[in-house]
Amino acid sequence: MAGKLNKFETPSSASSDSDTELALELSEQVFLDEEDYSRAPASPTTVPNVRSYRPPSTVVVSPAGIVISSNIAKSPRARRVRTASMSQSTKRTAAESILHADRRTIYTAGRPPWYNCTGGQEVEPFLIGICGASASGKTTVAAKIIESLNIPWVTIVSMDSFYKVLNEKQHVAAERNEYNFDHPDAFDMELLVKVLQRLREGKKVEVPIYNYVTHSRESRTKTMYGANVIIFEGILAFYNADVVRMLDMKVFVDTDADIRLARRLRRDIVQRGRDLEGVLKQYMTYVKPAYQNYIAPCMAHADIIVPRGGENKVAIQLIVQHVHKQLQLRGFKVREKLAVAHIGQPLPDSLYVLKDTPQVQGLHTFIRNKDTSRDEFIFYSKRLMRLVIEFALSLLPYSHLHVDTPQGFIYQGRKCDVEKICGVSILRAGETMEQAVCDVCKDIRIGKILIQTNQQTDEPELYYLRLPKDIKDYRVILMDATVATGAAAIMAIRVLLDHDVPEHNISLVSLLMAEIGVHSIAYAFPQVKIVTSALDPEINEKFYVLPGIGNFGDRYFGTEPPYDE
Repeated sequence: MAGKLNKFETPSSASSDSDTELALELSEQVFLDEEDYSRAPASPTTVPNVRSYRPPSTVVVSPAGIVISSNIAKSPRARRVRTASMSQSTKRTAAESILHADRRTIYTAGRPPWYNCTGGQEVEPFLIGICGASASGKTTVAAKIIESLNIPWVTIVSMDSFYKVLNEKQHVAAERNEYNFDHPDAFDMELLVKVLQRLREGKKVEVPIYNYVTHSRESRTKTMYGANVIIFEGILAFYNADVVRMLDMKVFVDTDADIRLARRLRRDIVQRGRDLEGVLKQYMTYVKPAYQNYIAPCMAHADIIVPRGGENKVAIQLIVQHVHKQLQLRGFKVREKLAVAHIGQPLPDSLYVLKDTPQVQGLHTFIRNKDTSRDEFIFYSKRLMRLVIEFALSLLPYSHLHVDTPQGFIYQGRKCDVEKICGVSILRAGETMEQAVCDVCKDIRIGKILIQTNQQTDEPELYYLRLPKDIKDYRVILMDATVATGAAAIMAIRVLLDHDVPEHNISLVSLLMAEIGVHSIAYAFPQVKIVTSALDPEINEKFYVLPGIGNFGDRYFGTEPPYDE
């Protein structure tokens, strides 16, 4: 439903089935419950007692990994351990998005590339193209490169996903092995170029899934994001000029023709259920001529030619060294830079701070006091959340409206001009603010974004999002309980912009912000309204706001460690 202010009549529409959802694994498993939880605010009573990052009703983190779930039965045991079943389609998506190697997990669904500290601009991913004949070992080379890179985020795009949809006549020909799948015209080049371009921009794409048995696209698609490294592999990866211009490195896999034929026979007969005669007929009629006419000439575009495919460890190591160097030059670590980027600057005009009344000071006294009990911390935090959300709504545009009172008089009032409002919480702490926005915006849609700090790099990374598909038509209230460097907020805003939400339609709302975080966000996105109930002057080396309120999520959900005496 579209968000509506309680005091003003506005139309409501939209369906929970229209949500866009992306889940990326943190470790071994991701569990997605298919039930809609988009209107379920945070519950402080259903949180596991784990020190890692744990959103309350949607995301649970354990030392073994992350579980994304919803609508779990509330019982004493359920408060500690929460799981949910996965549908078959979700299992397939999760399996396709993960590559396990050397006790490590690599997330091939990708994420938005990180952004620099001077304007929220994207750091371009490194795009590798891998070309070669059918069954030459392109996929194996791609996997070996990923394993050796030792980076967590990579997107793999296969050219096979972009085969054109066949008409009835072409289907009949394909069943008789008389359709040329190795010709450039067999691929939807327009869609391929569009997908690669969006991945370079860090935007979400829906990649078709091709069924080799039925020679058709499946109804479902694979959701992908851009990443630190994007690998594009296919027999004609270097054929299209627009694609070649996008590639930062071009690798050609050169494998002996007899080995390729043997691999193709085994693959097509065992995996794709085809007969020997049909496979040989297709190879001699289409595959071999296509290599000579279209694929082999692409070798001229290659920066590196890899003989023997995945067995060539020296060539793969050279590729990895070059990619590492390029990633370092492009710079993916910026959180520390954000912490010192705008010291001494005047506060931006886009900042709106709740009036510091005795009431607001009293509420802050309770939530800042380390001796405040959890029950009182939750109670007074909720009161403050309600005030800051109401304050954020007061900044929306209003027009004059005259109404008749029951006593027959005319009241000169106002009506909010915004008809669609969507709340988006940055998990987990931001989810605590959902109830406040639901209390004042009738039937509001709620989106969720999970951004978690990488324990090795201290950099924020996107792991999960759920947003209405038509979110670009909404005025978005982006919620996070506290803002320190602004790194997570910048990434969340970039995600909204990638979903075509206009910058001026975003309001970032928080209980407490550090000045440096406000500067970083305002510098990157000057049209975003920044709303908070208090502003603290600095942050410490662990990126906590000072004097601050401690770890808000831990205090709210009861997962904080005992204070040292």
